[in-house]
Parts: sequence; structure tokens; C-alpha cells
Amino acid sequence: MALKLGLMTGYWGAQPPKNLIDLAQRAESLGYCGFFTAEAYGSDALTPLAWVGAHTKKIKLGTAIVQISARTPTATAMHALTLDHLSEGRLILGLGVSGPQVVEGWYGQPFAKPLARTREYIDIVRQVLARKHPVTGAGPHYTIPYPGDAPGSWGLGKPLKPITHPLRPDIPIYLGAEGPKNVAMAAEICDGWFPLYYSPDREEVYAEAIADRPDGFEIMYPMQVQITDDLDSGRLEIKKNLALYVGGMGAKDRNFHNELVVRLGYGEAAAKIQDLYLEGKKAQAVAAVPDELVDDIALVGPKDRIKQRLAAWDDSAVTSLLVWPKTNEDLYTFAELVLG
Repeated sequence: MALKLGLMTGYWGAQPPKNLIDLAQRAESLGYCGFFTAEAYGSDALTPLAWVGAHTKKIKLGTAIVQISARTPTATAMHALTLDHLSEGRLILGLGVSGPQVVEGWYGQPFAKPLARTREYIDIVRQVLARKHPVTGAGPHYTIPYPGDAPGSWGLGKPLKPITHPLRPDIPIYLGAEGPKNVAMAAEICDGWFPLYYSPDREEVYAEAIADRPDGFEIMYPMQVQITDDLDSGRLEIKKNLALYVGGMGAKDRNFHNELVVRLGYGEAAAKIQDLYLEGKKAQAVAAVPDELVDDIALVGPKDRIKQRLAAWDDSAVTSLLVWPKTNEDLYTFAELVLG
């Protein structure tokens, strides 16, 4: 099956981007399959989709991802059914746990048991969207209704069904996941998966986790692309990002991104990058990122080199590439390379 192409805009920096609508409309006209947003601890992922949805007609509107700690599962389901109605059935609901720094530092919630929390969360969201019966959650992470004997309870809570009938009871739910157990859960209970790092040459890393995925399961990979005749400078931009994630995220003994790079076969490099980064030697950490790792997970170089490399992705389990175009020219070039 031919690769599809999506537009990834991520979360905002200090100020909102000024060309969101123009990008979305151009992407729609070029055949991009979806427009995707994200959130961290600034802009949210859902509001921009309403804005973009009002100015487009057919492009899918996706979150990659909504953080489950940001909203209760019923609140997220309300957002989803509302946006799906307003966009006439174009929503893709991407969920993820985020990391402990954001969950505990921004949302003020414990990070413990992310898999169990995610499973409960998705079950409740699906109950709301299905609207077959009043929504309940047995806990221990999400207890609905709030127990009558719990602290502060008035004892008046009862199971409810959403007032609004969802347009689609089966709004697709994708999961952003890194660890093998989390990826396996995505293949078990979700409709798609957003990998952080993926290599078509090292598919054995995820083969067991996604072996039982159902037909139609989507793997949408947020792909870093640098189109340039200067291979070294193109790689450098991606190395900066890798050094931050592999070296500076999480704690030394618990960095999920670092652990993933180890599973991809770069254990020695991952340890060196982290040591240098945590010692404050960021430039040296960037220099320690192997060229091979960049080429494994990203597309870098002149158009001919990228076109040649895309053949490996065509033969992989990945179904869509999500790209970040910096300019309208990038938008057109990506469409030319991937969609033909």
C-alpha cells in the first residue's frame, strides 16, 4: 500500500504560527491525508483543529497527541464528539501519557502506572462515544461516578450518558507510544499508533509488539525531514533534537527516549550522549549522535537521496509519514516526493 502523507504542526512556541490556515488549505489541495497538532505545556492540541476545520473541507483533523493527564477521559470524549460533529466526521483522536516531567510538573499528577491509566482512559472514552449505556469506571485511576463514601463526596453522583449523540461512535483512537508494552497495547485496543523513532531497517524492534495489530491499523510516523545538498548540516539539525531527547529528557536512570535508542541498537552512543548532555556539554552531545542513527529514523539530503530512501519506507509497516514543512515550497516538495 502506498504511503500517505500528513501535515504535522506540533505545539506552538512563544507565539502562534501565522500561516496555519494557509498551510492546511494547501495541504488539503495537494492530497495530504491529515492535519495534526500536539500539546506540551503551552498551546493545547484541540482548539487549533476547530479553527482549521472551519477553513477546510476534507482533510482529516488529528491530535498527535492529546495528553491524558490534561483532561478527564469524559472531558476528552466531549471534545472529540464535538469536533467530530463540527468537522463532519474528520477527527482522529491521538492520545498519549506524555512524560513524568510534564505530568507531575505541569499537571500536578502522579506519573505511576502509565499503561494501566491509559487502558482505563481509552475504555471510558470509548464508552462515551459508543453511548450504549451510562458511563462507568471501576478505577483505580478513573472512578466514575465518584464514590459516595469518598472524601468530599455528596453521594449524588450517578452514571450518565452523553446528552449529545456522537456523529461516529467509532472515532478512531491512536496512541503515541514508545515502550514495547505500550506499543502492544496500542495494537490491541487502538486504531493506530504514533511512533517516536522508527527505522524501516530495524523493524524487528517493534515486530513482536505490533504482530497482532488488526487489519486497517495505521502507523503514522512523525518524520523529520531535511532537504538539503549539505548532508552534514542537514544531519546536524536532527542531531540537535536527538541529543535533547536522548540526553536531556527525563532522569539519567529513566529516560524513555534513551531506552528506545538503545533498543534501536545504539546503546553505546545513547549512554555517551546522555553523559555529555547531563554534564552540560551539549555541543559534544550533539556531535556524539551517529550519522547512522539520523539516517535510520529521518530523511536527510538532496531530493534524489530522499527519494531513494523512501523506497525502504514504502516497504515498511508504516502507513503514513507526518512531516513539518517550514515553507510552502517544502509542502509541495514533500507531496512530490511521497505522493508523486
